[in-house]
Amino acid sequence: MKSAVETLNPTRVRLSIEVPFEELKDSLDAAYKKINQQVTVKGFRKGKIPARVIDQRFGRGAVLEEAVNDALPKFYTEAVNEAELNVLGQPEVDITELKDGETLNFTAEVDIRPEIEIPDYSGIEVEVDAIEVSDEDVDKSVEQLRERFASTSPVERAAEDGDVVTIDLEAKVDGEVLEDGVASGVSYTIGSGELLEGIDEAVKGLEAGGEATFTSELKGGSAEGKEAEVTVKVTQVAARELPSLDDEFAQLASEFDTLDELKADSRKRLENMKQYDQATQAQERVLEKLLELVEVPVPEKLLEDEVKTRKHNLEHHQLGQMGLDLEKYLEIQGKTVEEFDAETAEQAVKGIKTQFVLDELVNKEKLNVNQEELTEHLMRRAQSSGMSPDQFAQAVVEGGQVPMLVGEVARGKALAVVVEAATVKDTNGEIVDLEDDEDESAAAGETVEADASAEAEDKNEA
Repeated sequence: MKSAVETLNPTRVRLSIEVPFEELKDSLDAAYKKINQQVTVKGFRKGKIPARVIDQRFGRGAVLEEAVNDALPKFYTEAVNEAELNVLGQPEVDITELKDGETLNFTAEVDIRPEIEIPDYSGIEVEVDAIEVSDEDVDKSVEQLRERFASTSPVERAAEDGDVVTIDLEAKVDGEVLEDGVASGVSYTIGSGELLEGIDEAVKGLEAGGEATFTSELKGGSAEGKEAEVTVKVTQVAARELPSLDDEFAQLASEFDTLDELKADSRKRLENMKQYDQATQAQERVLEKLLELVEVPVPEKLLEDEVKTRKHNLEHHQLGQMGLDLEKYLEIQGKTVEEFDAETAEQAVKGIKTQFVLDELVNKEKLNVNQEELTEHLMRRAQSSGMSPDQFAQAVVEGGQVPMLVGEVARGKALAVVVEAATVKDTNGEIVDLEDDEDESAAAGETVEADASAEAEDKNEA
């Protein structure tokens, strides 16, 4: 076999491959054997039909077609390995010449991973939000905890903001009561915005036994999106009572003895959350700066497939779970189809570039992934997917996705290396030391790039 490589552009090549006919012998033998098992000829036992009879009865062309289909992947792979190409996705194959007994010539066009030069990234500087927790932040956190321990008690007065009302609902469309438009004993907190638009105005001022009718667009059910006439009847009004902010509340709501200790703990928790957010922010902004420094050509076919994958995942998974279609989603987002397509393409380009650059960094820095790192990442992915670690691990192994997870961890480590070399300052001009948050930073790095390029990784494994 002889092969030659023609570079079509920085991300695509054409392989021209010549195969002497004698190198097709194994594939021809396999073709005759396969056809032997599939056909019957009177006078011959199944599987014992001579080659000349198969040629006469079914045509030499059928045998050659079967043999070529069997041989092409092997010769293509040999040519790729010989040229030391890092291919992406499946090739477009064209048989240019097939002469029985003489030669097989074919071409294969395929995308390749572009060569990337990683520049000195030690000069990267980014700014992140300062870690500042105000007294108001602490008070808000404690107030949220206080809300969770609120109690209710029935009152004989008109309903007000913040009250919990028990209501019966009936929805009509075009004068007909909907089969799924009747509900009784629904508990609703006025002002929460958890039910239909207009319900707050309808129930406020009503006492137990009072009712009102209003018009609203239905958010779900058989008549979702349609205007309905809704009748609401209040069967009970209950006032919410918040516990006093004192040491007794601290003991009720936490493991602390005093309110001051509870507030101090709340402050520490808020600082930790902001510290994590700061690390994630540093990862994102360093990545953006890094991508600006590197020229990364993007394969057209890979980009096209990535855009299709992202749209498919959004429409058939995320939106499907929310009960929305793309048209309704774009209406809620206030976007046109053209704006959505442009944003999706932009995100896909960033995802592919991110993967290429970080993979090159993995090679340059000679980064490896050990079993402990892979297990920790698997645990995080399992938690985010809502599966148990064992279930997620089984799904990963059965789906052949272990290399994808290894790639995610390695790229997270590569990005952490760049962040460590960068200068990170907060909005107060203070240098931010992320070394103490190395584990959180690495986890954030995996999150930053995993969503952006997981689909592209699947294509690399093709």
